Amino acid sequence: MSVYLVGAGPGDVDLLTLRAAQLINRADVVIHDRLVGPDILQLIPAHTLRIDVGKIPGTSHSQDAINELLVSFGQRFDCVVRLKGGDPFVFGRGGEEALVLAEAGVACEVVPGISSALAGPLLAGIPVTHRDASHGVTVVTGHAHDGSAVDFSKLANDDVTLVILMGVARRAIITEQLLAGGLRPSTPLAVVERASRPDQRVVRGTLSELATLDVTNPAIIVIGAVAALDLGLVSSYAAAYA
Repeated sequence: MSVYLVGAGPGDVDLLTLRAAQLINRADVVIHDRLVGPDILQLIPAHTLRIDVGKIPGTSHSQDAINELLVSFGQRFDCVVRLKGGDPFVFGRGGEEALVLAEAGVACEVVPGISSALAGPLLAGIPVTHRDASHGVTVVTGHAHDGSAVDFSKLANDDVTLVILMGVARRAIITEQLLAGGLRPSTPLAVVERASRPDQRVVRGTLSELATLDVTNPAIIVIGAVAALDLGLVSSYAAAYA
């Protein structure tokens, strides 16, 4: 009896790993998040018990409740798939769930997924590292686990690309703190909405414009010199999977 913490990637079913697809196909139970792509969910067999634990403001399942489900089903079924958007260990609480399962004596395997933190910028034609433009990349959540804002003033660095997940709601605070930390108002940025989905949208601007951009979740914010680049990967990707 095992629980598999499976990364579903950024959303497009074609970006799902072979291992993930195999486990979904033989799962007794699939417990999935809100951002798992609809085409991926269609891979779940009709006889498989499917449970949506997606976190939606006002109606979210608590993490404690999800942990209890994983332990309960993991003790009763041979193959329980915990399906998460992106990668289980990149702001997916996969580490927390793995610890809970280990403490309960339930076998657990982690299956990596393509993180939207890297795939989102790529699909917008943005390399998160680029010689002479960025010497590294920092991936950060827009808010801490207790709901408070991350101190972005400590992350202001012209030489490093900043990729922010779950940051749209706090983009005014993010802007204020990055400017206070020393980033220029003219620093390029891009917001990638619904990365890899048919309705993917990329909004570009500068740091000074971030707070007033008309953008919505789910979205990835990319800040740094590379955000001004557009290597044309969006059109080629769309053509390949049309």
